[in-house]
Amino acid sequence: METVIILVFVLGYLAITLEHSIKIDKLIPALVMMAISWALISLGIDSFPQWFDSAKHSLLDNFGLLGHEEKMHMMEETLLHHLGKTAEILVFLLGAMTIVEIIDYFDGFSTIKSFIKTKKKSKILWIFAFLAFVLSAIIDNLTATIVLISILQKIVKDRDVRIWYAGLIIIAANAGGAWSPIGDVTTTMLWIGKKVTTGHLIGYLFIPSLLCMLVPTFIASFLPAFKGNLETVEEDSGKPKSKYSATMLYLGLAGIVSVPVFKTVTHLPPYVGMMLALGIVAIFAEIYSNSKFSLTEYDAEESDANAHHSPVHHSLSKIEMPSILFFLGILMAVAALESLGILFGFAESLQDSMPMLGTELHYAYEPNGGVSDLVVLLLGVGSAVIDNVPLVAASLGMFHEPIDNELWHFIAYSAGTGGSMLIIGSAAGVVAMGMEKIDFFWYVKKISWLALIGFLVGAAAFMVTRTLF
Repeated sequence: METVIILVFVLGYLAITLEHSIKIDKLIPALVMMAISWALISLGIDSFPQWFDSAKHSLLDNFGLLGHEEKMHMMEETLLHHLGKTAEILVFLLGAMTIVEIIDYFDGFSTIKSFIKTKKKSKILWIFAFLAFVLSAIIDNLTATIVLISILQKIVKDRDVRIWYAGLIIIAANAGGAWSPIGDVTTTMLWIGKKVTTGHLIGYLFIPSLLCMLVPTFIASFLPAFKGNLETVEEDSGKPKSKYSATMLYLGLAGIVSVPVFKTVTHLPPYVGMMLALGIVAIFAEIYSNSKFSLTEYDAEESDANAHHSPVHHSLSKIEMPSILFFLGILMAVAALESLGILFGFAESLQDSMPMLGTELHYAYEPNGGVSDLVVLLLGVGSAVIDNVPLVAASLGMFHEPIDNELWHFIAYSAGTGGSMLIIGSAAGVVAMGMEKIDFFWYVKKISWLALIGFLVGAAAFMVTRTLF
């Protein structure tokens, strides 16, 4: 049965990557393989010898000894756990996307657009790369990608050029998220799991992460796609600008930035803070909506149409729901593999079968004396194919080093930045894929090699600098 479930996942994964060839939207195979995988688990529950308890990050080796009812109860509890964790991400994403759409409703991104005076493609590339690197460390790589691609859509007219920028934003956002405890789901897991502390995480990973962003951006700046000047989006003279555009931009971004502060103070999940931020932004949006435009300039017919719904309802209607459903399907499908211990077994087999090459990470609990750097690097490569969250979850159960051991920091770097090598290897990539309809194979041909170079350069920098801590 495990073989059948893996086959379903592989076929679904192929259908996602071949979306443009088979003319089927990627959300369909994602939802289908999720539903079939869990259905097969339910039907074959008595044939599985082990179970991975995601809530405790541990493998239940005695699962085969449990009765049928106990196994079904365990499966339902696990399914509910994964649905809850996935819902946290989706609700967070919905809140962030709605705030972005509210800002756009008031034409707030025109304020940032006015700050970018240059039309030189390479300079704009560096601006967005640094913005992605910094913002992702503050508001997480997922939200930073949403915000920056939304801004990009207001600045770059040509989609063929824009997807190049989106590809480099993915690399920079994932690199920026790796060195911050709130910048990526995996680093947050390690932080909450008391495997890393903020000071040591920044100390270990800031330079490697920075190089992971700088090197691909530097190389890309010499590519033909970033030569010459940019053809910017033409101003729509028929649409008057709101006098509250700058206010709503700063209010919206401040709301998003406040989420990690809210989490630190209250210890509540990030989506709660995002909902509070959305509520506050929505209050001001409703207050300002009646005076959004000057009535002498604003078309009366359009004014009447907008009077029938609030700016919040309008913004919610523009949310990219296919991307949300795709995210639901892919995360829950991966959760099925995780629950059977397949991902755990994959990570463990790497540890057992890989030769002890390169510098070793020594710790007292490992009988063979260390974990090869090659194993951690392969986990990073694996995170480009399989979601990095279950891989890190598996590592939490496999390794038993004390807090701030260099192994945890290397895992944080590899899992956080390795996902950039494929567009579906990270949350930032999945969102960018949905927002810009980026083809999987286009990304493989144009961006993956840049991400690989950045990943390897950053990893090499980590191996050199870790001796300082």
